Amino acid sequence: MTGSEGAPDPTAGDGPDDLVPERSAADSGPLVVVEHVDKHFGELHVLKDINLTVNRGEVVVVIGPSGGGKSTLCRSINRLEPIDGGVIRVDGKELPQEGKELARLRADVGMVFQSFNLFAHKTILENVTLGPIKVRKQGRQEAEKHAMELLDRVGIANQAQKYPAQLSGGQQQRAAIARSLAMKPKVMLFDEPTSALDPEMVNEVLDVMTGLARDGMTMIVVTHEMGFARRAAQKVVFMADGQIVEENTPDEFFTNARTERAKDFLSKILTH
Repeated sequence: MTGSEGAPDPTAGDGPDDLVPERSAADSGPLVVVEHVDKHFGELHVLKDINLTVNRGEVVVVIGPSGGGKSTLCRSINRLEPIDGGVIRVDGKELPQEGKELARLRADVGMVFQSFNLFAHKTILENVTLGPIKVRKQGRQEAEKHAMELLDRVGIANQAQKYPAQLSGGQQQRAAIARSLAMKPKVMLFDEPTSALDPEMVNEVLDVMTGLARDGMTMIVVTHEMGFARRAAQKVVFMADGQIVEENTPDEFFTNARTERAKDFLSKILTH
């Protein structure tokens, strides 16, 4: 599973049953629905009438220029950013405003940020088991067993007893992914998960994410990594100026973008 440097083997995988929540026959329809969502920061209108549907098992990659609203949309889906108008539903339920219902929803929506947000005073294993023990009320032995399986899955089982500061940036981000997976979320949100990494560490994180996509995890990924978008996405969403300008399959978007705004963006980003 792991190489000499602790990097994951992108061809390895424990299979979808280990990572993807079980679905009953009643589980049908889209998993995330965003309808007519608006968001302002003061005078700045950052999300303008956003409509997006994410089906179960679908990988949606959100791309576009900086300041286009991508991260705000991602953070709105688990209510880290409250919206001013419209509706967001996760698994058929509208986002709660606050309280226990919101905490329960956030347990079902994993989030991986640009910064790793690991607890510096806890070991990697303790970081991964904290949520399942405190929120899911798992027994410590069960939580630690599952955590070690996940750390193996992301290629850092040999780092379990170390503290975050002892790991590379890529290893810390993989630990953050394992921490989110430990909650057995229904959907994973990734907000520019590789943007804070040194270039040589980017692929080790993208390999883990590609494996999750292959295993059927529902994912919404904000990224500048066009190779990942082409390789792993079922749908590419292009955002600019607070709006969804274009939405298509990766093949169609990258070879035959429909809008001038998207064509201009691609002409700049694909030539660098």
